[in-house]
Amino acid sequence: MFEDLHLASIVVATIRSAPVLIFAALAGLFAERSGVIDLALEGKILASAFASAAVAYTTQNPWYGVAAGLAVSATLALLQGYVSITQKGNQLVAGIAINIAVSGLTFVLAQFFYQQGGRTPDLGGARLFDIVLPGTAALANVPFIGWFYGHVIGGHSVLVYLAFALIPLVHWVVYHSRFGLRLRACGENPHAADAAGVNVVATRYMAMLIAGVLCSFSGAYLAIVQSGFFLRDMSAGAGYLALAALVFGNWRPIHTALGCVMFGFFSAVQIQMEGVDLPGVGRIPGSLIQMIPYVVTVIVLAGLMAKSVAPKSIGKPFVKSR
Repeated sequence: MFEDLHLASIVVATIRSAPVLIFAALAGLFAERSGVIDLALEGKILASAFASAAVAYTTQNPWYGVAAGLAVSATLALLQGYVSITQKGNQLVAGIAINIAVSGLTFVLAQFFYQQGGRTPDLGGARLFDIVLPGTAALANVPFIGWFYGHVIGGHSVLVYLAFALIPLVHWVVYHSRFGLRLRACGENPHAADAAGVNVVATRYMAMLIAGVLCSFSGAYLAIVQSGFFLRDMSAGAGYLALAALVFGNWRPIHTALGCVMFGFFSAVQIQMEGVDLPGVGRIPGSLIQMIPYVVTVIVLAGLMAKSVAPKSIGKPFVKSR
């Protein structure tokens, strides 16, 4: 059967791995299109993952967990905005500080509340489970079509569908809406935008709030869908991979999403290669296999960094002209 092939498993694993990066990359796209470097994606993913897992376990309701993760991530995003926009602080330092603080704080809180080595208990029935589409059983024995309908189109969490649905929506918002025009103007030439009557500060704050909301879905997906618990530093560099996808996609939604799918593909390949004996090579150490997505990231950045054109005013605090 088709589903027995490694390729089939890689395709399904790619679809399930990509949403973590898609949510985070689209979040970073809003922030950086407005002119704010969002180096704190990693910290917001981790914070929302902990909040989602903790609240979902306590209430036994995954949607309360998603809402808690959203609130925490949005709060961090607004805090980051206050430092970067209002106080005109160093955006790189602010992002790194959030990442470091969240990494330590989530471990301490998890250990304080649950005493399980910095992780939360298994969520069990409080997880978001996969959606089975109508007709899946009837098509199950049809070659290829049954697998494609049941495992590629169907068989995923609602957050997977949300991630892929957001791609065309974000593209429309950025390129075909009034807010998107103002967003891009603030990232390219905030003084010209200000002269045209755009509130640059308010636009950047709105972009940060949207980024916080989108990033929360990435953390919720990690904790409530993929793992079923929170584990220390479980984001494992997803925020930085999302930033790499932004560079790969030249800060454009569709191209950025394709970069996320590419990284998801290599993560799926890494999973498939673990414990496999290669002809003439033998079994590759797991530590080397786990390096694959990050090696690909370095190669992509090395090859595309010179060709990528970031928003011209990214990282520059806006000082209103008198």
